[in-house]
Amino acid sequence: MEERMRNKVPSSHCDTYQPYKRICRICVLLIGIAAALPTHAFVTRPALTKHATLTLTPTRTITRGRTLHETSDTTTNAPAAATTTAKLGLLTFDLDDTLYPISLILNEANLVYARTMANFGYGDDIDRSKIVGMVKLIRKELTESDPEMAITVTHTQIRKMAIRRAMEEVVFERNLEEVAMDWGTEVESLTQTVVDNAKKWASTSVSESVIQAVLNAWEMERHHSAERHVYPEIIDVFKQIKAEHPDVIIGAVTDGKANPLLMTFTLAKYFDFCMNWEDDQSGRSRFFKELDDVKGNAELTWIYNAAVEKYESMAKIRQEAKREDSSETTKATSTSTTPREEKRIWIHVGDDLAYDVGGAAACGAKTIYCELDVERYGQTDRLRFTQDEESQPSWSTTTMKELEKRRVLNEAAKPHVSKTIKYLGRIPDCIDDILRDCERDDGFE
Repeated sequence: MEERMRNKVPSSHCDTYQPYKRICRICVLLIGIAAALPTHAFVTRPALTKHATLTLTPTRTITRGRTLHETSDTTTNAPAAATTTAKLGLLTFDLDDTLYPISLILNEANLVYARTMANFGYGDDIDRSKIVGMVKLIRKELTESDPEMAITVTHTQIRKMAIRRAMEEVVFERNLEEVAMDWGTEVESLTQTVVDNAKKWASTSVSESVIQAVLNAWEMERHHSAERHVYPEIIDVFKQIKAEHPDVIIGAVTDGKANPLLMTFTLAKYFDFCMNWEDDQSGRSRFFKELDDVKGNAELTWIYNAAVEKYESMAKIRQEAKREDSSETTKATSTSTTPREEKRIWIHVGDDLAYDVGGAAACGAKTIYCELDVERYGQTDRLRFTQDEESQPSWSTTTMKELEKRRVLNEAAKPHVSKTIKYLGRIPDCIDDILRDCERDDGFE
C-alpha cells in the first residue's frame, strides 16, 4: 500500500509541502502565546509622516459604581474658561476740522450766501465778510440785551437773523435813496420821521421764505464744499476701518450744521447716523448755561448719550436681521472651541478737547484727539484758544468770553485723551492699540 502511494505521489511534491506545514505550526504557537499575555502588552504607534499630527488614543478606565466608558485627553466635553475680546462696536466722528478744513468750507458757503441774496434782488454789495460781521454784531447785541439768548442761540438761528438783518439794510438804504431822489435832496438831509418809517417798512418787507431759501443755499454749498475739500486720506481710512471691523456702526456727532449722510459722493456710504447739537435744544441750552458759569463741570453728555442710544437701537436691528437658526452649528462649535466673551468698545474721534474728548469720555468713550499738522490739514478751530481777538479766524463768531471758559474745559479734558494723532492715516492703528489696551487692562466702560 505504502509502495503504491509512493509510486502515485512523487517525493518532490512532498518536499514542497513541508515548509507550509512548518509555517502553520509556528502560527498556531504564536496565537497560543498571544492569548496568554495581558491586553496592554501591545502598544500600537501610529506612523508619523511629514504632514501627520500626533493624536492621543482614548484609553479604557474604570469608574467605581459605573460601567466602562471612553474618556479622552482632549477638552471637547470639559468646560473651558471664557476669554474676553474687545471689538469695535461704535465709532463716532466730529466733522469740522476733523474730516475737512472748516475755514475753506465756510468761506465758500458764505460766498454762496451773498450770491443767493443778490439773486433774490438784494444787491451785489453784500459780500461774505459782511455776513460774518453781521453774525458777530448780532451776538454782541444779544449779549448786552438778552444774555440768556446770547448763550443758547443756535448757529441756524443766528444765521437767519444775519440774513434778515442784511436784507433789511438793503431795503432800508434803497427806500432812503428813493425818497431823497423824489424830494431832490441828499439822504443825510432826510428827517428822522422819514428814516424811522423807512426802517419800519424794511422790517416788514423781507419774506421768511426768501430767508429760508438763502439759508438752504448756504447749507447746500456747505456740504458740496466739504465734499470738494474732504481730507484725501480719510476715504482710505474709512475703507480700512470697514474692512477690519465689518460690524462697526459709524456715526457723526457735530455742533455744526453738516451731515455726512448728505455728502453722497464721499462720506455718506461710510456713516450710519448723524447727531447734531441742534437736534436737542433743551440739552444744548442747558450745556451753554452751565458753560456760562463754568468751573470745569459743564457736560455734553446729552448729545453723546443720544448717540449711544442710536447705536444700541441700530445694533439690535442688525442683530435681529442676521439671526438664523444655527443651533447645530453652535452646538458643534461649543464643544470644540474656547468660549469668547466680546466687549463692544466705543471710540470717538475729534479735534476739540472740550467738546470731543471731554464730552465723549464723560459717557464712556475712548478718544482719539486730532491735533493735526496745520500746514497739511489747515486746521483753524483748535487754534482759536491760543489766539487773541485780532488773530481769530475770519469765519469764527465765538466771543472771547466763551473761548476763555472753554479753555477751562479743555484743561479738564486732557487726561481723558486715549490717543493723539498728527496724521489721519494713524486712526486705524490707534483703534487697534485702544482695543489691545482694553483687553490687557480689562478697561471696559
